[in-house]
Amino acid sequence: MSTDMRRVLVAGATGYLGRFVAKEFNSRGYFVRAMARSPEGLEPIRDSLDEAFQAEITRPETLDGACDGMDVVFSSVGITKQKGKLTFKDVDYQGNKNLLEVAQRAGVRKFIYVSVFRGPSLLHLDIVKAHEDFVSVLRDSGLSHTVIRPTGFFSDMGEYMKMAKKGRVYLFGNGNNRINPIHGADLAEVCVDAVENDGREIDVGGPEVLTHRAIARLALQAVGKPGRITSVPIWMMQGFASVTRIFNRHQGELLAFMTEAMTADAVAPQVGTRLLADYFRELAVEGLEGEARNKRWPT
Repeated sequence: MSTDMRRVLVAGATGYLGRFVAKEFNSRGYFVRAMARSPEGLEPIRDSLDEAFQAEITRPETLDGACDGMDVVFSSVGITKQKGKLTFKDVDYQGNKNLLEVAQRAGVRKFIYVSVFRGPSLLHLDIVKAHEDFVSVLRDSGLSHTVIRPTGFFSDMGEYMKMAKKGRVYLFGNGNNRINPIHGADLAEVCVDAVENDGREIDVGGPEVLTHRAIARLALQAVGKPGRITSVPIWMMQGFASVTRIFNRHQGELLAFMTEAMTADAVAPQVGTRLLADYFRELAVEGLEGEARNKRWPT
């Protein structure tokens, strides 16, 4: 590790990946400042932090001082669930642009950003275009940077578990397209390694390549209940996404992105050791423990 790049701001530290990244930086001896809208969201990783900074990335006035004294800024900030009237452009593009401008004024030396695998070929999707528009700004900034492009998080695959628990898993298309999703802890190692290397863009996936149908089977096995796998025609999902856009553009764009993700291969260089079946089993155990708690202490 470079001895003069030891202080990092982690933006998005309350998210799935951000928490693992903060822990990984801490384990390697970095000074870690985590930024969040609400400090309460940082409680699960409090022991891995040296400082917490309260700010909203879409409100530039709250970012003053966020990057002061930092050598590196890491950002995995983005939205999936709609929050008020905020759009992908507001958060994924403009919010990260606000942070980049603050980082430049503070003299930050490197910016690490998490975008989307195959992003440049998916610019017709709002969620991807927002990411890639920021990547363009980052490239033009003159600041040393790395763009990480994961195929998909294990947390994204958790949607299969939600369906499996209900007894039916829906696939868009035939389910034979392949993906190698990656655990947050494995991806965090790649993100922290990026501080030390000169790679501008890194495609990355997990250690095993699976079809979406195989992932559905793993989810059903994890819940231990009989279930069915149902294929939904691609044309039907595309039509549903188009109609949904009319009434709720945000949700329509998410459906369109999910359809794209499930009907094209997303296989990147394989790293890490953590397996999806183990992750699903952990989710299943957590679900059973939660049900037991609710039975003992009804709310």
